[in-house]
Amino acid sequence: MTPESALHLAKARQCLANARVSLGVALVSDAGRSAYLAAFHAASAFIFERTGKFAKTHQGVQREFHRLARGETRLDASYPAFLSQAYNLKAAADYELGPDADISAERAAAAIETARRFVERIADLIGH
Repeated sequence: MTPESALHLAKARQCLANARVSLGVALVSDAGRSAYLAAFHAASAFIFERTGKFAKTHQGVQREFHRLARGETRLDASYPAFLSQAYNLKAAADYELGPDADISAERAAAAIETARRFVERIADLIGH
């Protein structure tokens, strides 16, 4: 594994820890955002391992991860969709106002659990 990918995985794990703490103290929007960022950084590590390049935007990471995951039978087929859907948690936390900004604790908890599996699977695939 490259040093760059290792840094992204470390960041993914840090985001997961932040998500758990945030959910534990009822900062649900922060928990949802951190769950997405955990998956984002894991996907970035995967992309770098496969291509030697980093995508520069959230959309770029999603698009490239979708493309690379299509040919990777060891990844859960739901992970590309999760990455895109979890972005909505970040967007709600960062940009939405009023009722549209509300994320349920159940939705955040489910995102954290999926992000945990996502990160660990990527780590297994790239050897960390």
